Amino acid sequence: SINTDGGSRNNPGQAAIGGVVLLGDELVFEFSQSIGIATNNVAEYSALLYSIEWVCEYLKTHPSPDLSIEWKLDSQLVVEQVNKRWKIKDSTIRELVTKVWTKLTDLTVPYTIRYVPRAENKRADQLVNQALDNLHLK
Repeated sequence: SINTDGGSRNNPGQAAIGGVVLLGDELVFEFSQSIGIATNNVAEYSALLYSIEWVCEYLKTHPSPDLSIEWKLDSQLVVEQVNKRWKIKDSTIRELVTKVWTKLTDLTVPYTIRYVPRAENKRADQLVNQALDNLHLK
């Protein structure tokens, strides 16, 4: 499973992404990085996009025909828009969701993207805040 999160302080403001990739119970990869000034929604999309790109690269060197991927995000907006259930009015978001859809077509395994409550996304949230906190230390 893959949990991703994005956040912005002062929306828009300093933004960061975070995520965790687990194979079964084994931690395979996690990321935490700042992305500059962005809105919360842009950060959420950026985290998902980053994780999709990572998975595509990972599968090139670790072909796993039996693998299926479940993304878990605490942004209902992103989940509903990516799954084509909600309209996309914002042009910046439309560009990001189009990139997500394009990248998802590169995946060689089945996947789902679903909403989870924030409480089930704690580690990804911590990684976002870690990146944002590190900005203030520099």
